[in-house]
Amino acid sequence: MSRLRGALGSVLDPRTLLHGLRLAHFHGYSFVRQVPLIRMGPDVSMAPNVSFRNGERISIGAGTHIGEFSLIWAGNETGRIEIGEKCLFAPHVMVTASNYGVERGPVPIMDQPKIERDVVIGAGSWLGANVVVLAGVTIGEGAVVAAGAVVTKDVPAFSIVGGVPARVIGERPTGQEAGESRGKAQQERVG
Repeated sequence: MSRLRGALGSVLDPRTLLHGLRLAHFHGYSFVRQVPLIRMGPDVSMAPNVSFRNGERISIGAGTHIGEFSLIWAGNETGRIEIGEKCLFAPHVMVTASNYGVERGPVPIMDQPKIERDVVIGAGSWLGANVVVLAGVTIGEGAVVAAGAVVTKDVPAFSIVGGVPARVIGERPTGQEAGESRGKAQQERVG
């Protein structure tokens, strides 16, 4: 009986209802209002809790998927984010086209002018969980960014990068190399 009273008390508490309204408001301005502003190709899919800012400066290519709790934030004035076709974003990916200034002086960082630079993510790229992509970066076509990487510089096409800051740790094999590798693995299992 005390559990029932506790549950009813929390559901009927006005603070619970107000918090629900705050969550609905956040979803409205970070998703519902932003998505219609984004230029999107066909068959784009995304989790319902992806957060966008300045959707009018974001474009997403056909067939791309954006995972849960990802943040895609274009700049307030000029910084654009262009995501190519068939890109795959794991959960918790952060892409931003804007950074704060960091000059010393009497002006706090949050009040300094923002530095906005475009971000381009090439077609067929895969960004692992918890990847951060900073303003001004171009990720080449077909690149793979390992989970947890912080991308501060351009990434070559078809490379594999990882770390903080991200650096090249390999290259994606060609179709023939990948087929040979699979064939060797199968032979080792059989033989």
